[in-house]
Amino acid sequence: MSDSTITPWVVGNWKMNPMQANSQQLIQDLKQYLKQTPITEQQCHIGVAPISIALLPIQQALLDAQSPVKVVAQDLSRMAGTGAYTGEVSGELLKDSQIDYVLIGHSERREIFGDDVEHVKAKVLNALNAGLTVIYCVGESLEQREAGQAEQVVLQQICDLATVVKADQWHNIVVAYEPIWAIGTGKTASPEDAQAMHAQIRQGLAQITAEGKNIAILYGGSVKPENAVELAACPDINGALVGGASLNAASFFEIARAFAKIKE
Repeated sequence: MSDSTITPWVVGNWKMNPMQANSQQLIQDLKQYLKQTPITEQQCHIGVAPISIALLPIQQALLDAQSPVKVVAQDLSRMAGTGAYTGEVSGELLKDSQIDYVLIGHSERREIFGDDVEHVKAKVLNALNAGLTVIYCVGESLEQREAGQAEQVVLQQICDLATVVKADQWHNIVVAYEPIWAIGTGKTASPEDAQAMHAQIRQGLAQITAEGKNIAILYGGSVKPENAVELAACPDINGALVGGASLNAASFFEIARAFAKIKE
């Protein structure tokens, strides 16, 4: 079971959406909800992960938000520093722009864009060395779940992480469990199934690091306001990585409120 002092995280992964004008409107709408009902950092860490060309405009738009909202990069290069790497953005360049958080290992990056284990590990290493906080994504496919391999697959991904994280870097790790079969499909793991996997992840982390009980583990996979309250009530689910619902300010805010209420 997680440490009850873990502050939840709710992060909206906008993926390849939306157009700039719509992203600005989305932020203005979110800011209005947070003005009406503020959520403190002690209640919930809120973040949004826009497309790369929107990172700085969104960051600027959030400066006067009533509640702090973190800006999260959706990915970064496996190449560190600067150099002749056309199309790449390193952890150091993100840090230089005051972008302190990054998603790594999302299933869409692994499956569509060929981020294999070594690429993912290189990205985690570079991100941590640049001083970023990593939201590290794990999850199994439907075929792996039906074959009874879900826990094995997910725990192997946790072990992959352990090979590149130093003992004093675990406080810069957040884990996001996303069953691949529930991403963008409308299907959601039951709260019981999600909690069971989160408990396994927690146990795996605890075997690797003394910080295991303190690491936030988020659930992702068609999280909506309708299921957020049940998910938030699970002892080892410390927040949500939200896809489609994060493109609607009202829905995203309600999900954040569901997790923030745990800390009231």
